[in-house]
Amino acid sequence: MRSLPADAKRRLLAGLSDDEARALLYDWEFWARPEQLAPAGEWFVWLLRSGRGFGKTRTGAEWVIQRAAGGFRRIALVGQSKADVRDTMVEVGDSALLRISPPWFMPHYEPSKRRLTWPNGAMAVVYSGDEPDQLRGPQHDSAWVDELAKFKYPQATWDNLMFGLRIGARPQAVVTTTPRPIPLIRRLMAAATTVDVQRSSYDNLANLAPTYVREVLEKYQGTRLGRQEIEGAILDDAPGALWKRANIEAQRALQAPTLERVVVAVDPSASTEGDAAGIVAAGTARDPVHRTQHLYVLDDATVQGSPLTWAKAAVTAYHVFRADRIVAETNNGGEMVEALIRQVDATVAYKAVHASRGKQVRAEPVAAIYEQGRGHHVGMFALLEDELCQWEPGGASPNRLDALVWAATELMLGGGTPVAYAY
Repeated sequence: MRSLPADAKRRLLAGLSDDEARALLYDWEFWARPEQLAPAGEWFVWLLRSGRGFGKTRTGAEWVIQRAAGGFRRIALVGQSKADVRDTMVEVGDSALLRISPPWFMPHYEPSKRRLTWPNGAMAVVYSGDEPDQLRGPQHDSAWVDELAKFKYPQATWDNLMFGLRIGARPQAVVTTTPRPIPLIRRLMAAATTVDVQRSSYDNLANLAPTYVREVLEKYQGTRLGRQEIEGAILDDAPGALWKRANIEAQRALQAPTLERVVVAVDPSASTEGDAAGIVAAGTARDPVHRTQHLYVLDDATVQGSPLTWAKAAVTAYHVFRADRIVAETNNGGEMVEALIRQVDATVAYKAVHASRGKQVRAEPVAAIYEQGRGHHVGMFALLEDELCQWEPGGASPNRLDALVWAATELMLGGGTPVAYAY
């Protein structure tokens, strides 16, 4: 039908019965672009790394439906967090399973059991990339892993999933992700049993809003960030970046030791239009052998929203990590920053700092902590690490990097230039 002239195609469609038209509407092999269909041959992992808007989520969801209809009975759905799995993979998004499944093959969803059950008895269970132990034990014959490169514990999650992907005649996993140069993604790309597919956002141009094409694709096309987010390419560190991924990876920790101090640092946004505000929680502990002080990054809680939104996020992180204080830069917002935080919780310990030196001067001693092997990320923080390893001095000001620098300065380098301090 695709090869027919437009008039012949219209006549053919007009002649379909209601049942035939409904069947065609849900026929993925008819509507999909060739690169969205499962590759032929014997493979264990199909790695689909693509730019945003390519249609990788729809591709993964349709593959799951086909596996469920094709006799596979135990499917794992693994996302970055519980909310991501629920919203993107299962319920809410335009390509979620409950939105695209045929009415005659609609799964029954039991959120409390993290389970979907299809009419033929096939089941899919939801797992979260920030809780890898959930996958310790369960067996599967199929797995869809979405945004693996952004997981907090990608390797531990993947290892547990692989140990359980052991039943059925042909166990397989599909990974749909915007790529990042983490070791796991590189290993999957190199594996003989992986089909590695790199695709661009432009492949799906016909289904993208003109505004998105104009304001996002055209704006970032040809840039380093565009290569990753549009073309699905793996980026190495920027040549002049102060942080190196190899250092971050070598010093990564699965959990933090007992910490001496914890702070939540905020690089605030004064905009009422939803600019991102950097929020990073970090702590310090001493090496028991050498007695040197080490930095542990506990969370990247950066949010995009109103000033009250980021103030609430900062206070939440303060309580979750039992921080000693919130440290906030006041160059952009002045006394408003403290007022907002105290509006949320008047009892928090707060310290305001002012950037009297340039970003490069402030960032270099913090980057040196990582070079010395004393900077540890507890889990992976994909967006923060992208900023660290792609920012070159003189470039646009990144929010997450700023917040990290303030946290490390307070904990490891004697604090910043104080403006005010109050409990």
